[in-house]
Amino acid sequence: MTAVEIFVIAEIGINHNGDLAIAERLIDAAKEAGCDAVKFQKRTIDVVYTREFLASARESPWGTTQRAQKEGLEFGKAEYDAIDAYCREKGIHWFASAWDNASQQFLRGYDLPFNKVASAMLTYPPLLEMIASEGKPAFVSTGMSSYREIDAAVRIFRDRKCPFTLMHTVSTYPSEDGECNLLALRSLAERYRCPVGYSGHERGILPSLLAGCLGAVAIERHITLDRKMYGSDQAASLEPAGLRELVKGLRAIPGILGDGARKVSEKEAAIAKKLRYFE
Repeated sequence: MTAVEIFVIAEIGINHNGDLAIAERLIDAAKEAGCDAVKFQKRTIDVVYTREFLASARESPWGTTQRAQKEGLEFGKAEYDAIDAYCREKGIHWFASAWDNASQQFLRGYDLPFNKVASAMLTYPPLLEMIASEGKPAFVSTGMSSYREIDAAVRIFRDRKCPFTLMHTVSTYPSEDGECNLLALRSLAERYRCPVGYSGHERGILPSLLAGCLGAVAIERHITLDRKMYGSDQAASLEPAGLRELVKGLRAIPGILGDGARKVSEKEAAIAKKLRYFE
């Protein structure tokens, strides 16, 4: 058995804070670090949130209501057109997690190579059915979900014959190392007989590296220019230097793990001639 190359996803999410220039700088950071893709989040505000919630108070750079904050963070067609062109120019994949069916329909306009199911949406069959019907490889996050709930989601993707990777996720922001429960990767792989990955929200990189050693075929991490920036996901994100360190470590894992066969290399054989003085 040979370890596979790990697909690395830099989750920009809403850490762009509604600023296209910040989004482009984050895409640059992901590309320079050696990531395979960047990921965003797309919501239809009036579908995902109730009118009462949107009218409630919240202080933010955009105003004093939840609506002002949510709308301030949301990119529209002009921004995604620019993101699509920028990622093509830079040679890096992009995709997004839709939080409602209208957003998934919107994303279809970009012919993206992958789909993503956010942990919060795992238990919403209408969206899962829509995503699975496209037949594109899907990354399915499992945070906050029981086996019964994951069973139901997996059934939808299998019924549609849509390829998927289950992403072990702990939905705390940031996660403490002791919450990561990485052996769940093996449990998911054994139960569902499918590829597994890890979507981490920890501050550092050790759990993500260990996930790569435990068989994760994909690693997704939130990224930011600066953890001190405004936003609920910033503290659970990697800054560019940490992202570069993570990707470097993940790229080394297949070579370090090897193929598992017990053998004597030429280098070892030469050393054996020096150290084994007996015949």
